[in-house]
Amino acid sequence: MTKHHLPATPDTVHWGYFSKTLEPVLTLKSGERAVIETITHHANDDYERMIAGDPAAEEIFHWSKDRKTLRRRGAGPTDGAFTYGSGEGLGVHLLTGPIAIEGAEPGDIIEVRILDAWPRPSANPAYQGRFFGSNPAANWGFQYKDLIEEPKPREVVTLYELDMGEASVKALYSYLWTPQTDPDGIAHPTIDYPGVRVDHDTIVKKEGILSGIKVPARLHFGTMGLAPAEADFVSTIPPNYTGGNMDDWRIARGARMYYPVAVPGGLFSCGDAHASQGDSELSGTAIEISLTGEFEFILHKKADLGGTILEGLNHPLLENEDVWSVYGFSVTNYLAELGPDHQHEILKRSSLDNAMRDAFRKLRRFLMTTQKLSEDEAISLMSVAADFAVTQVVDANWGVTGSIRKSLFAGR
Repeated sequence: MTKHHLPATPDTVHWGYFSKTLEPVLTLKSGERAVIETITHHANDDYERMIAGDPAAEEIFHWSKDRKTLRRRGAGPTDGAFTYGSGEGLGVHLLTGPIAIEGAEPGDIIEVRILDAWPRPSANPAYQGRFFGSNPAANWGFQYKDLIEEPKPREVVTLYELDMGEASVKALYSYLWTPQTDPDGIAHPTIDYPGVRVDHDTIVKKEGILSGIKVPARLHFGTMGLAPAEADFVSTIPPNYTGGNMDDWRIARGARMYYPVAVPGGLFSCGDAHASQGDSELSGTAIEISLTGEFEFILHKKADLGGTILEGLNHPLLENEDVWSVYGFSVTNYLAELGPDHQHEILKRSSLDNAMRDAFRKLRRFLMTTQKLSEDEAISLMSVAADFAVTQVVDANWGVTGSIRKSLFAGR
């Protein structure tokens, strides 16, 4: 079986957006595998631990008064009519790709099998071989306007270390975000633009936090998906019908993700890797870390979908050894439903009520279509056997996952 390697370099990554206009950096045949490197967009929260000594990371994040390697960071304006920086931070995730699948056309489904994932080690000799990630409690987090201690509001960055031997993470230190000025002279009083280097001379580290607590590792990719068709540049922040920033810790080793193809080739990208995350991603982020993954890509043609679990699928679907899971959003397809200003309008539409209803409708359709249940049977089964979880309340298009166990159908 052919296996390709896609390193993270300035030529193979794009920052803060999906785009149907990008040329693929790799083209695969159905059934081929690729090892894909990703680098976290939060690496500059601790430059010494997560960037220093790593030539690819140093070049990707390079930003001086004279040169910024990746100028566009987001789906916003790039012509100087911005507040925070080119791309405006309308989308923040550093993605590797896109990858085209030969023969993929709108109406088809691309299956992405996650075969393995492992962390990218620090290349700084002072931290050689160790693995670090960052968890900002940020202004877009659910907690931001509901704090009880001073100062408030506030943003706090917590650095974690991943121990692969114990498969756990522990907190190292935290710091209060202080205003940072980027090399272009733009001040950032809050975390409002990706990749701004935090000057550690301006912060005070709080040591000894979360003492004695180890969190089980859940290595996964928070953002994976295909390019949508509705706009040339689409923010990575809200998830959508072709996948994207779904922030579900179950999208991990052993999972199969199915994505509807919207543009020729599909154009798959991934990134936003996490060392661990809980349902809700409450503070706005998980433990943001750099991971490398091994993936296998399978193309399912539209004509062959009838009578399979993919029949009628027009949204992301997860399958693993135990469950099938659908993803409900505040707005089912915000790119199509919210008009020409959809990328700003979705920021006003966050709703768990709507996400729950969307998840219910999608799981109902799945059970009625693929298991041939009546509507009444599907509703009863969902009430007694399906599990609905809040995947995230921080990505504007909030998410609820509806999961049904495969074992329920073993006797059919």
